[in-house]
Amino acid sequence: MLSLGKKPKLTFKVDALVDGKPVNGPFADLFDGPTIVSVYMRNNTSACDKQAAEMGKNEKAIVRQGFRLIAVSRDNCASHTKYAAKHGYKFTLVADPEDLFSKALDAIVEKSMYGKKYLGPLRAAYLFDGDGKLVGVIPKVEAAEHGKQLLAAIAAAK
Repeated sequence: MLSLGKKPKLTFKVDALVDGKPVNGPFADLFDGPTIVSVYMRNNTSACDKQAAEMGKNEKAIVRQGFRLIAVSRDNCASHTKYAAKHGYKFTLVADPEDLFSKALDAIVEKSMYGKKYLGPLRAAYLFDGDGKLVGVIPKVEAAEHGKQLLAAIAAAK
């Protein structure tokens, strides 16, 4: 995983849902000051829905602390649009079907489902300062407690 204090190369292009509108551009352009990026696997799955709900429930508190909130999954932008509308999410949702964000942070790990092993993104959250440097990591997201995890990580990073 990328070391704290380092700035990942986030020049790859992504599709994202920003303020309810689809956009395409470099991932780094989504950063506007201190930013939290939370990685989850899929929209409309049990644990991921809990994780996203915790982000939505705590977004205002996170913004008050000076951070922008971005969620990244393999889902496409059309899926994100429906997902955000269904749940009322205002935070940015990024489509990353090739796990480019996690690859940039060297956070691809071996996983197992139904006995089959495969590589995929670490379910984690990353805090970046206004210069895009990594200042905090939640290496093991607890979906039902993710909002508390994010607020604690912000406090620890200050």
